[in-house]
This record gives sequence, structure tokens and C-alpha cells, in this order.
Amino acid sequence: MKNAVYIDILKKDSRTRARRGRLHTPHGTIETPVFMPVGTQATVKAMRPEEVKDMGAEIILSNTYHLYLRPGDNIVKEAGGLHKFMNWDRAILTDSGGFQVFSLGKLRKISEEGVKFRSYLDGSPHMLTPEKSIEIQNNLGADIIMAFDECAPYPADRNYVKNSLERTTRWLKRCRDFHKDVERQSLFGIMQGGMYIDLRKQSAEEIVDLDLPGYAIGGLSVGEPREIMYEVLNEAADFLPQDKPRYVMGVGTPDHLFQGVEFGIDMFDCVLPTRLARNGAAMISTGRINIKNQKFERDFTPLDHECDCYTCRNYSRAYLRHLYKSNEILSSMLLSEHNLHFLVNMMKNIRQAIEEDRFLEYKREFYNKYEDYSKLL
Repeated sequence: MKNAVYIDILKKDSRTRARRGRLHTPHGTIETPVFMPVGTQATVKAMRPEEVKDMGAEIILSNTYHLYLRPGDNIVKEAGGLHKFMNWDRAILTDSGGFQVFSLGKLRKISEEGVKFRSYLDGSPHMLTPEKSIEIQNNLGADIIMAFDECAPYPADRNYVKNSLERTTRWLKRCRDFHKDVERQSLFGIMQGGMYIDLRKQSAEEIVDLDLPGYAIGGLSVGEPREIMYEVLNEAADFLPQDKPRYVMGVGTPDHLFQGVEFGIDMFDCVLPTRLARNGAAMISTGRINIKNQKFERDFTPLDHECDCYTCRNYSRAYLRHLYKSNEILSSMLLSEHNLHFLVNMMKNIRQAIEEDRFLEYKREFYNKYEDYSKLL
């Protein structure tokens, strides 16, 4: 029986491991490599679903932990599932809640059974187990669901990381055994292992042995230096199967996306573009700018001359600065529209470059314009 989610690799770059593919899901086909906007609480912040679609996004990510606490996964199920609840008819991926739980620090306690934690909303006690995480994700009804894993911090002791990844494997087996709706939802396993290459290999071997529809690389972009992240990602990507989708979790700066694609990664997500927008920052073709800076007070040019998003077609830097300084909601809306469009369009250009076998040329062109990136070439 064919998995509900599977990938066709259409083209491989001749000089790197970059690959151009199509990811098939019950709610549509996704062109890869792809950046997935994050809709943590069943909404991409400051964006209407129609706007997210119009910019070309074909899949978004929502969060198990947050939706379990509010409004409750049973309410989402009663509403007809997450797609209907949030009026999104394209693909959805839900993460397992593991990263959010482990980031709670003193508010949580890890055991073999799962994780006890207190709600960030009201302090109420909860227990999240592999089975509970899958039950919640089954109720939410996403196309791709993630296994419950333990994300080791950086830095972390080798023995801690080894024990953590082995627990992650045991939890993955429990997730697989509990998950029954394989025709509607596909379960992805998550590789852990911290910054230790041999432990990454061990984790990959253990999870690949379960023959799942797809695999993610977790535990990166958690505070480690860029050079270490790239070294680990370079090795880790090759530990995963060629014929399954590969996903790096929580990565969203342009340089990380380019590097991930170069190593053969298909899927990425990050809250960065909308978070930057809410703080008055924009990604443009020449680098990142802060619209609140006074130098934009009388700058009546578009945010980015090379961008054709709704914001850049209609509004000036001076107006965007005025909105931000005035604490107007429209500021977050327009800057979020632009930042998401910037990354979605960048990934579209990357796909085209792979098709034309000029990925490295496009990367060089992009980096030469983007401030602080040319030194990375």
C-alpha cells in the first residue's frame, strides 16, 4: 500500500546534492524544496489563509502543544479537523509538541513514559506521551504528523544525548504502533543526536529501520554556531534515504535554507519571517532592515525594488515605518506578507535553478547582494 504522503524526485543538481521534487499529500501536491509558513495556533500570524495561498504557499505547519492546550484537539475534531477549522484546504503538517514541552525547562519532567509539564496558560498539570501526541494529531487531522521526540539542548553531554536519542527511538516505535490512520496521515520520524556525528548516524539507522514515509532532522538551530550546524547537517542528510522526503525542523534564515537545499533537504519551516515582521524587520534582496530606523522616515520607495508582493507594490518604507511607530496592526500584516513572500519566492527561484542546473550560480547571485552573506561564499 502506498503511503498517504510520498515524494517524486524530478531532478538532481549535477554539482551538489540539491534535488527538485514533488511531495504528494491528501490535500495537494507540494513543489520541493519548500519553505513552510508556520501557523502555530491554527493561523499564520497576521495573515488570512487566502493571502498565504496567493503568495504560493502549498503547505503550512501547526503546533500540537498549543492546539492541545487551546482550544483543545477535541474541539478541532468536532469542527471537522484542522483544515476546516482554519479554512485551509491545502496540506498541513503538525509537529509533535516535543520541542515546546522540552523548552519549558523547570516546568517539565521527562521520564520513559513521557513528559509531565505545566501549561504556560494557567499552570495546570499535563502529561504528554508518544501515544497522546499521536492521538492529538489524529484529532487535528494534518496530512503529515511528527513523532514525539526529545530535543537535546546545546551544548549537551554526550551520554545525555545518547540516552536521549535512544529514548526518542523507543518513543517513535510507540508512535508508530499507536498511529492507525495511515491512509489519511503519514507519520515522520525525527533524527536526534545533538552535534555528535556518530550519534546522528546511530539515530538515523534506528529510525530508518522502521521504514516510515518521511524523516526529519531535529535538534539543529538550537544555539550552536553556524559552522557546527552545517557540519552536522552535511553528514546527517546523507544518513537518510534518497527516496523519502527529508525535513529540517525550525530553520528559516536564507543562508540556512540555501545550505540545507545544497545538502539535499526538501522541507523547512520557521517562525522567523512573521516574528521579524512583528518587530519591524524585513528581509529584502540586499539583506535585513529595520523599518523603525529614522532614515526611512522620508523614504517613499518600496520596501524592496526587486519584490512584487502586495506590500511592495502598494506601500512605501516611510508608510511602513509610520505604521510600526504608531503601533498599528497593519504594520504586522504588511511586513508579514512581505517576509513570507520573500522566502516562498526565494524557494521558487531555487527550484527553478535546480531544474536549470544552475543552483550554485543562483546561490552566488543571492549571496553577493544579501548583506553579510558574500563572505560565506
